[in-house]
Amino acid sequence: MKIASFNINGIKARIEALPAWLDEAEPDVALLQEIKSIDENFPREIFEDRGYNVETHGQKGFNGVAILSRLPLEDVSRGLPGDPDDEQARWIEATVMGDHAAVRICGLYLPNGNPAPGPKYDYKLAWMERLRARAQELLTTEEPVVMAGDYNIIPQNEDAARPEVWARDALALPESRAAFRRILNLGFTEAFRARTQGPGHYTFWDYQAGAWNKNDGIRIDHFLLSPQAADLLTDCQVDKDIRAREKPSDHVPIWITLDA
Repeated sequence: MKIASFNINGIKARIEALPAWLDEAEPDVALLQEIKSIDENFPREIFEDRGYNVETHGQKGFNGVAILSRLPLEDVSRGLPGDPDDEQARWIEATVMGDHAAVRICGLYLPNGNPAPGPKYDYKLAWMERLRARAQELLTTEEPVVMAGDYNIIPQNEDAARPEVWARDALALPESRAAFRRILNLGFTEAFRARTQGPGHYTFWDYQAGAWNKNDGIRIDHFLLSPQAADLLTDCQVDKDIRAREKPSDHVPIWITLDA
């Protein structure tokens, strides 16, 4: 089972690039972030024609997450538990039925949190505490669980080409990294680091200041796997070259394969 995560930075802007990547990469499941569309306006036919089931949790002009799956989806739910007043579309869950196992897949778009300190940073940390609580609940099922998406967290200095530039950014502040580690320490495996070590691996390059040409990137898109999912992991890669194509997102896809 190949599962990909891709912050597309707007479905309208990626209306040609996204289907082209899907045709080439052929993921069984694609988790999308920042679709920036209400559910009714999401161009689901483009993906249904390619054999994907489409589930969205959209919001006008901002945020928004989606699951595209060639495999059957069950028990779809939208919204991260813990705050009934939270109207931001940042979380979607579903169970994907593989050949050998059912996998609970959670697609997320974690708040950016800038400027920090401030209310946006408070919201980020509160959201991460809700994420930790949900992650703990999911572990109790003892089933394969995958939590993937744009975490807006630079886990360590080696995950940035120029860590000093990000030292006071919400993506790299000590409180942000500690909140991320609290989730990992529940028993999750960070899939990319389970397969690849060392610096120089990124999933995001800003549109400004020639960041892509200078490889001035950061690694903020992650797959967290429960122990049962980690046992099924066979690969995790980043489709870096997508960033050099026409009308790219500022993120690139990251994907895993599971023996499921």
